[in-house]
Amino acid sequence: MKDVVLLVGAGQIGMAIVRRIGYGKKIIVGDKKLENAQIVTKIMNDAGFDCTAVETDISSRQSIIKLIAEGKKYGEIAYLVNAAGVSPSQAPIEAILKVDLYGTAVLLEEVGKVIKRGGVGVTISSQSGHRMPALGNNIDEQLATTPTEDLLGLDVLQPQNIRDTLHAYQMAKRCNEKRVMYEAVRWGERGARLNSISPGIIVTPLAIDEFNGVRGEFYKNMFAKCPAHRPGTADEVANVAELLMSDKGAFITGADFLIDGGATASYYYGELRPNE
Repeated sequence: MKDVVLLVGAGQIGMAIVRRIGYGKKIIVGDKKLENAQIVTKIMNDAGFDCTAVETDISSRQSIIKLIAEGKKYGEIAYLVNAAGVSPSQAPIEAILKVDLYGTAVLLEEVGKVIKRGGVGVTISSQSGHRMPALGNNIDEQLATTPTEDLLGLDVLQPQNIRDTLHAYQMAKRCNEKRVMYEAVRWGERGARLNSISPGIIVTPLAIDEFNGVRGEFYKNMFAKCPAHRPGTADEVANVAELLMSDKGAFITGADFLIDGGATASYYYGELRPNE
């Protein structure tokens, strides 16, 4: 029996992370589009890893439970890499909230029930959650602690309170950060750790969709005027994930790491400040 890595979301960031931590382990690759999971599985297996593809819809609790059950066939669930999600240009408001917000909350909850002692998880959030004004302690606590099946019923997430798909995405990512803090306490009771990473503009197929979408010029301006003056790469996100998921990160849990080339700093205190 092997330690098992669950990779949810068969994209460039998730694959870069599991290449750092997945050698000698069983990797279960879940994606809503089975063909995407199969592509990543083939790339990884051709490089000497041990991967199996599973069709997984993160917005469905039953689908998540099925993914976990597949992993448990091979050993204990020791690692979770959640890189699933949809962007503001890819999906309507309802889908963004169901996948990025509710789906992530359910995934962290279900994996937290079975994670191995000494296990560790990382979920990919976004810089977007850092550029929204403070919501207040009451709403933050609701996003963190509301039972998963009641999350989408919160007043703050109702259609009349969500302006557009970008606002929905920001709310989902703020919820991710708060949910990781909440679930890190529960994971800790099993001797496991959980953190999130909030990337900025990382060159992936999803980002390219954004560059070509209605907010394309906004994003191009963002990385042109951020301190790094460029977008990031999936491997730069994996550098941080590798730290968090190794023994060197043993004292880090319940935290969020912003990796955006300074774009958020520039948004508040630099050339990217609104109305300038």
